[in-house]
Amino acid sequence: MAVAEKTQVEDIFKIRSVTAPKIGAFGITALVTRLDEEKNDYFTHLYKMDEDRERQLTYNEERLSNIRHSADGRWLLFITKVDDKNQVFLLETSGGERMQLTHEKEGVSHAEFSKGGGRVFYQSLHSLKEGEAGDTADEDKKPEPVVIDRMKYKADGIGLMKEKYANIKSISIDSKTVETLLEGEENHTLLETFDDGFIYATDRSEDRDFNFSERLFIRRGREDTEIPTQKGGVLQVEVSPDGRRLLIVEMGREYENATHATLHLYNLKSGDKLHVTAGLDRPVGDHLVADTQQSVETDIAKWISNERFLFLVSDHGSVNLYEGNIEGEIKPVLEGRHHIHGMDVGPDFAALTIADHTSPGELYRYDYATGTLEQLSRINADYTEKTLIIEPEDIVYNSFDGTEVHGWFMPPVGFTPDGAHPMIVNIHGGPHAFYGHSYFHEMQVLAAAGYAVLFVNPRGSHSYSQSFVDAVRGDYGGGDYKDILAGVDFITSRYKWIDADNIGVTGGSYGGFMTNWIVGHTNRFKAAVTQRSISNWISFRGVSDIGYYFTDWQIRAEFNDIDKMWHHSPIRYVDAVETPLLILHSEQDLRCPIEQGEQLYIALKYRKKPVQFVRFPEADHNLSRTGKPNLRIDRLKRIVNWFNEHMD
Repeated sequence: MAVAEKTQVEDIFKIRSVTAPKIGAFGITALVTRLDEEKNDYFTHLYKMDEDRERQLTYNEERLSNIRHSADGRWLLFITKVDDKNQVFLLETSGGERMQLTHEKEGVSHAEFSKGGGRVFYQSLHSLKEGEAGDTADEDKKPEPVVIDRMKYKADGIGLMKEKYANIKSISIDSKTVETLLEGEENHTLLETFDDGFIYATDRSEDRDFNFSERLFIRRGREDTEIPTQKGGVLQVEVSPDGRRLLIVEMGREYENATHATLHLYNLKSGDKLHVTAGLDRPVGDHLVADTQQSVETDIAKWISNERFLFLVSDHGSVNLYEGNIEGEIKPVLEGRHHIHGMDVGPDFAALTIADHTSPGELYRYDYATGTLEQLSRINADYTEKTLIIEPEDIVYNSFDGTEVHGWFMPPVGFTPDGAHPMIVNIHGGPHAFYGHSYFHEMQVLAAAGYAVLFVNPRGSHSYSQSFVDAVRGDYGGGDYKDILAGVDFITSRYKWIDADNIGVTGGSYGGFMTNWIVGHTNRFKAAVTQRSISNWISFRGVSDIGYYFTDWQIRAEFNDIDKMWHHSPIRYVDAVETPLLILHSEQDLRCPIEQGEQLYIALKYRKKPVQFVRFPEADHNLSRTGKPNLRIDRLKRIVNWFNEHMD
């Protein structure tokens, strides 16, 4: 029997991402994404999952999204790029070439078949002002200034944005006739089709700069009927097969962006609305962070019949499957140490894409009657069978104030209980996300490099109670910092083979903030790597694409509360930093702009502290997950090398 190989940084080119399952009369389909080393890009292909084989349906080097099956099984609908703009395509299931359905100047972001099947409703953009930021300029055109008169004028991964708004259109499949149904100085979000109408949300507001809520409507003909929702956003709407009820997934604003997403049942005839998950105290949906899943499209809730439905819940490090009914009763039906990151339903079974600590993900069939789970795909089987993958141990410990904290611990590859092994603490971003029971390539690389790995969910993390998620707001660097250090204490006291004087720390985004905070408040760590981090809340509020409201919500410091922002800024504590620090930052990061890394680097270098700064061109905030493959490889190698150089 061949000896399994240790995980390598370059394994991202071997791993495939299986996502976006869909069930229709045609069968079960899913998307499979791979990273191409030569082209330095990502390519997604559509597969049909037959009972005994996986059949590839598309072969172009492209990214696909928004897969939909027509009710009669004749068509598959998807979105992909043409001339750098996303457009809707149809593929006949009986065979033949794809057909481009839309030709929108600004592209298409979402599309759905009408219930009757003869039309496609879709969401596109229209620009109110020509010549703004984002216009494609010819080579001879001279540079022009950009006039900004709104606060939401840029976005990470996009850059400076035109003043443009999402509209909703429909197109006849036969005649190709296009009709604009909704447009204006507001964003219309297409959520669901209904008879020959549709359901949409709008962010219409007299104060767009400070509006973070949507209103929900049904459009029948030319008549709009509002559906009452709480203040906040609408994540998903699903109409029951008989058209009598809606499942509505909402994210309120009681705790701003720390608020649990919730599931509601709405009776269209009576107007009664039932909060289905009121007693659950867990967020519905998938809020887990991982680094190998691509082209993820997750339906949070789906009808099985007119009386029953399924929905996903983030629960204590897992994403589990729940069932509910129109009486408001709910129960878990598929729980475990797993990450369900895709779901679709049929009358007898659900199609699920599931990952866990030792599998990057495969497609499964969940049978309602028997409660059994059958694996349908083996896309990653060759990789997982030939690679030495470490399954982490679940840990639970009490923090400084008795709060229970959950996390995971991985021993290094080849460890011996009588040795003295170094350890890396890895901190997630968000902070309202969570580590969990999913495959995480970066953790496996660190373990293969000889490091034990500790990753925990400090207060502020999702998949726990609402009070736990909210506890970090206004207290960055307080209880959350102590939760992480308590985890280090717990695991080093449990396993004496961990070298307590030889521990490193790393993290990105919020995890980068926390890494910066840690090295300014303790010399306990031998080396540190901070990624896409926040160092100065005062400047962050003015330069980040979300800074002006995120700082209010998370630090709970208004514009003139300089003292509080400075108190929570890691750069304030640079005089105390002795830990060798590697600063990794993307040049096109607009979420945590690179000036945050620049400030920290100059402050530390000015004081002759041990620091190095690495800038990644053509990369944004999501470098570690969706960045150029060569830069992802370089980033992870630098992390490992920094720890190798500065730890024993």
